[in-house]
Amino acid sequence: MTLIMKSIFRGGIPFIIMQSIALLLYYQGQYKDAKSTFFSGLVAFIVGAATVIYNIDQWSLTKQSIVHFLIMLATIYPILLFSGWFSVSTFVDALKVFGVFVLTGLVLWSIMFTLTKIFKW
Repeated sequence: MTLIMKSIFRGGIPFIIMQSIALLLYYQGQYKDAKSTFFSGLVAFIVGAATVIYNIDQWSLTKQSIVHFLIMLATIYPILLFSGWFSVSTFVDALKVFGVFVLTGLVLWSIMFTLTKIFKW
């Protein structure tokens, strides 16, 4: 299976599930929950799809991590800004969201790195 197909598969399954839930919520009149679930589905798709970067064996872990970070920065960070999950009315607010984005990414990357070493994935 090509990396593109793996990417679509890994991101597409959670995306379809989340968008189905969002649609049900929308038709039940729960518009805020539907919007949040919609954005959660987008995040799940992007994160799931981007994991294939770590399957490119010719790349070093450093290169994989930098490319993954840049993809997350170009996709997830704007979603965080426009989803309504954070109050963003000033540039400082956007910087705070960026801080949360980076800190969360570092924590998750560190956990996954540690688990990979422990379980030899």
